[in-house]
Amino acid sequence: MSEAAHDAYAQLISLLDEHAVAYRLIDHPSEGRTDIVSSMRGNKLAQAAKCIILIVKVGKKISKYVLAVVPGDARVNVAAVKALFGGTYASFATAEIAERLAGSVSGTILPFSFRPELELIADPSLRDQEELYFNVGRLDRSIVLKTHDYLALAKPRLERIADAGETVAT
Repeated sequence: MSEAAHDAYAQLISLLDEHAVAYRLIDHPSEGRTDIVSSMRGNKLAQAAKCIILIVKVGKKISKYVLAVVPGDARVNVAAVKALFGGTYASFATAEIAERLAGSVSGTILPFSFRPELELIADPSLRDQEELYFNVGRLDRSIVLKTHDYLALAKPRLERIADAGETVAT
């Protein structure tokens, strides 16, 4: 496990333990793709928290980074995220930037932001699931926790950003 991944994992477990949040860890073969790892864990795709880091340009000199969290059976509507900020451009962040901001490798990004420059936005449809599953800063381990605990602890901005349609950056 890389040092960055260890940090993300350790931060999350520490946060959950500090707030006495019940969770369950699941070890599985290394996998970061939501559909495949959901099958390994035995959860419905809609129960997975898919996490994508975007860059939104607001004017010529200001860029914002957004951690978008949607159900595993949905896609991030990049245009909707861009519109939330009145942006002129939005796209997926490079893997290098995403991994630096998340503190873990792609495919293991947590639905929590531990960085002030990374704004957390979650689609309210996540509330339709009693529990959420996600990789926990590692490709070989996932976590399950109650959705209400996730929302209370992570405190994401809830906005409609999930879409079953196209995710082309605009």
